[in-house]
Amino acid sequence: MDRIMSTLASAVEPLIGLLPQIVAAILALLIFVTLGRAVALAINKVFARGEGAERYASLTRRVVRWTFGLLGLVLALQILGLTAVATSILATGGLVAVILGFAFREIGENLLAGLFLGLSRSFEVGDLIESSGYTGRIRNIELRHVHLRSADGRDIFIPSAQIFRNVLVNFTRDGLRRGEFVVGIDYGDSLEEARSILQIEAEGVADVLPKPPVAVYVSGFTPSYVELTVYFWVDTDRGPGLLHIRTAIMEACLSRLKRGGFTLSADVTTAVALRPVDVALREPSPEVRNSGGRSRAEEGGQDP
Repeated sequence: MDRIMSTLASAVEPLIGLLPQIVAAILALLIFVTLGRAVALAINKVFARGEGAERYASLTRRVVRWTFGLLGLVLALQILGLTAVATSILATGGLVAVILGFAFREIGENLLAGLFLGLSRSFEVGDLIESSGYTGRIRNIELRHVHLRSADGRDIFIPSAQIFRNVLVNFTRDGLRRGEFVVGIDYGDSLEEARSILQIEAEGVADVLPKPPVAVYVSGFTPSYVELTVYFWVDTDRGPGLLHIRTAIMEACLSRLKRGGFTLSADVTTAVALRPVDVALREPSPEVRNSGGRSRAEEGGQDP
């Protein structure tokens, strides 16, 4: 019995000597774990400022917690004097990170790009954007891709990294959009009157914003007509869309210009104004009647 107690005492004595280091290691690990949770919570609040934040916050919380937990574990091993083990963990983790980085480079790139896009808040679900030559409304935002719905019904999935690297155009960031269309009138028509008519008709259409005001400018001279461009602004967050308002303005302008007697042209045709021509008929000469409707010259003869 004495031998057993002596063996236990010899085994416990080193642990008692290491007790301060063990407590310090445990405290370091707990501090890093708690710090990781606090940082993850703070980042989650940043993501929660916009819509659809949970898809970003979930992965971010995990990455932050695991990172701080790993750092706390390495520090705890260092405090316990297990430097070789800590170095081995760091080396193994670095090697695994390099291997995974090469194997899943595009996936990791898209995930990081999705996180940065979520932080920048350059677009939200429902916005009309253009990126990498594709235009459509955002239906869904994921970490790896952004789902667009084009006007012709196509579902487009653009990788997050591609959007992050390239130019992004958001047409509906503040809801305001400028529309325009071109009208061609004949060179003989009054430009001043045509511009006045176009501006009045455009301003009279519902949902056209008074500011910025409607503007009509001469935009070109073609071989067939003078080109006028009408500019107007609408708020896409209220009322119908841009195409509906543009159609209403064009219909009102067309009807008013036609009533005003203007000659309109398209860019594929030439304006031709038809006017009545007086035609006078006269009786044929006796020679023509006698020759059966043919003159001497037509019969090959010579005039006297």
